[in-house]
Amino acid sequence: QDSERLEAAHGAGKEQEGVVVPTSGGRYDVHLRARQRVAVYWEEEAAEVRRCTWFYKGDKDNKFIPYSESFSEELEEAYMIAVTLGEWKKKLESPNREVIILHNPKLMVHYHPVASSDDWVSTPTEQGRPRTVKRGVDNIAVEIPSGEPLQIDHLVFVVHGIGPACDIRFRSIVQCVNDFRNVSLSMLQAHFRKAQEQQQVGRVEFLPVNWHSSLHSTGVDVDLERITLPSINRLRHFINDTILDVFFYNSSTYCQTIVDTVASEMNRLHRLFLQRNPHFRGGVSIAGHSLGSLILFDLLTNQKADPEEDEHCAQGSRTTSGTGGIEEVKEILKTLELSEYCDVFEKEKMDRQALFLCTEKNLKEMGIPLGPRMKILHYISSETEMKVCFPHGLCSCHHIPSHPIPLTQGPLYLNIPLSQVSANYPQLNYKPTIFFAFGSPIGMFLTVRGVKRIDPNYSLPTCKGFFNIFHPFDPVAYRIEPMIVPELEFEPMLLPHHKGRKRMHLELKEGLTRMSVDLKNNLLGSLRVAWQSFTRAPVPALEAGSSEAEAEAGPEKQPDTKPEEPVAAVKEETPPINVGRLNGGNRIDYVLQEKPIESFNEYLFALQGHLCYWESEDTVLLVLKEIYQTQGITLDQPLPGSQ
Repeated sequence: QDSERLEAAHGAGKEQEGVVVPTSGGRYDVHLRARQRVAVYWEEEAAEVRRCTWFYKGDKDNKFIPYSESFSEELEEAYMIAVTLGEWKKKLESPNREVIILHNPKLMVHYHPVASSDDWVSTPTEQGRPRTVKRGVDNIAVEIPSGEPLQIDHLVFVVHGIGPACDIRFRSIVQCVNDFRNVSLSMLQAHFRKAQEQQQVGRVEFLPVNWHSSLHSTGVDVDLERITLPSINRLRHFINDTILDVFFYNSSTYCQTIVDTVASEMNRLHRLFLQRNPHFRGGVSIAGHSLGSLILFDLLTNQKADPEEDEHCAQGSRTTSGTGGIEEVKEILKTLELSEYCDVFEKEKMDRQALFLCTEKNLKEMGIPLGPRMKILHYISSETEMKVCFPHGLCSCHHIPSHPIPLTQGPLYLNIPLSQVSANYPQLNYKPTIFFAFGSPIGMFLTVRGVKRIDPNYSLPTCKGFFNIFHPFDPVAYRIEPMIVPELEFEPMLLPHHKGRKRMHLELKEGLTRMSVDLKNNLLGSLRVAWQSFTRAPVPALEAGSSEAEAEAGPEKQPDTKPEEPVAAVKEETPPINVGRLNGGNRIDYVLQEKPIESFNEYLFALQGHLCYWESEDTVLLVLKEIYQTQGITLDQPLPGSQ
C-alpha cells in the first residue's frame, strides 16, 4: 500500500517541495522530492527512499539490490534503445567503474570494477564472476509487506524501563515496540478473523515513550563521569547508564524530571496522533515495562478524577454502605466470632463506615458487653493504622478515622512515608482505559514504601483496568494480588497459550504431580488399613464386641478419611477469588508459561525472562483480548483457562 501511494504521487507529477506521503501506518512521512523518510512520533535519523526499477544480485547476495534512480534511468534508456533497434551487447559504465552488459532481454550482467589502475589489464568482462541484472520487480522472490489496516481501534503508549536498551539484543524501545506491533497484527489475523471479515476490527496502534534520553541529557552523566573509578570501565558505564535509573527515580530532583518527561511526552503524542487521525474515536491505554510500569502507576494514582465522577463515587459509596455495607459488618463480626450481635448492628443500621467511627461509648450504648467491645475496638484500631499508612491514596475514604490526618498536596495523600518520593505529578489529557504492567516491580516498591495492604475498595482514579503480567523466572517482577488479599494463598492466573493449550512440558508436570499425589494417598490409605488390622484385638471372646464397636466406630472414622477426597476436588475447581476493585473485580496477576528449554535452568533464563515480553504472543494476545473486550468484541474461539 505504501509503495502504491508513493508511485501514485510520483506518477501524478507531485514532485513539489511540500508533497509528503504518510507511510508505515502513519508513523513515518516520506518527503517525495527529497526522497527521505522521516519519523513522526519519535526522533530518528532520516532514511533514504528510492524508486527502484533496476536491480542486481551476486552469487553470495540473498536478495536483489536496487541501483540508484539516476543510473536506473540510464539503464532504462539503453534498454529501450536496444529493444527498439534490436542492437544488443550494449556496455554501460557506472560511476564506480562497474560495467553492465546487456546481452539480450533475458541475459544482462554486471561485472565488478577493475581491481588495478593499470590501463593494460584485461577487460572487465574477464574479471571474476558477474552479477545478475534484472529489470522490474516481476518474479523477484521478495516479501513486500501488504501494509497495515487503515482503521485504528485503540491507541497504546508503551513506556520503557531502565537504560536505553530494552531487550537481550540491546535494541531501543522503538525497535521493541515495532516487534510488539507486528506480533499484534499476526494475532489479530489468527484470533479475530471473523471480526476482521465483518470490518469490526482494524488494528491497535502502539507508540513508544522514551524518557531515558531526556534524563541523561540533564548533565548528570558528566557529573557521574567525574566520580566514576577508571577500573572495569565498561561495567561501570553500563551501571551508570542503566541500573542508576532506579536511584534517579528515588531522587526527588530526578524523579520530577522523569515523571514530567513521561507525562508531557504521552500528552504530546496523544495530541499529535489526534491531529493526524482526526476521525479516531477509540480509547487510549498505557503499558509499562519494568521501571516504566512503576512510573505509570505513580502517575495514575495521582490523577484527579472529574468532579462528576467524584460525586458519582460518593453516591456509590453511600449506596454501598446502605446495602452491602451492613453485610460487610456482618462478615467482620463473623471473623471476630461475634455473630450473635449481628441483629444489634443491623437494627442500628450500622455499615462499615459507621463501624469505624464508633467509640467505646457508642458500643456500650448499643448494649455490647465489655469483652466484645474490646475485640471490636482492637479490630478498628488495627485496620485504621494499616489503612492510614497507604501512600498515593491507596485507602478508601470510608476507612478514614474520626481524628484529623495530616494531608499533603494532591487528592487522598495520607501520611506518605519518608521513603516515598515527593514530586508534583502532572495530569494526563485523557483517561486510560487499561494499564498493562510487564515484568513490574510495583509490589516490591509499595512494600518498601511502607504499604502493608492495598484497600480492596481502592481503584485508580481515572483508569479502571490493571493487569500485572510477568514471566515466572523474571527476577524483577512482583505480584500485586497478595497485597489486596493477604489472608489467602493462591496462584496467579496462568496465561493461556496463544494456540489454545498449555505447553506440553507443563501438562506433563501436572500429570506427574497428580500421579504422585494419587500414589501417596493410596499408599497412606493402605498403611492406615494395615495399621488398623495390626492393632485390632485378636482374642475370640472380643470378636463380637469388636464387631459392634467397629459398626459404631466405622461411621465415626469415615469422616476422617473420606472427606479428604472431595477437598482435593474442590481445590481443583478453584472458587472465584475477590481481589478488589483495582481491576474492576477481575484478576490482576497473570503469569506466562515458560518454554520447555527455559524449565531446565531458571537462573540461566532469568534475564531473558525479564526481556521476553516484546515478542511474546501470549502477552500480546491478552492485551488485544482485554482491549477489544471493552468494545464488545471477543476472540473467534475462547482460549481454555482464560478469564
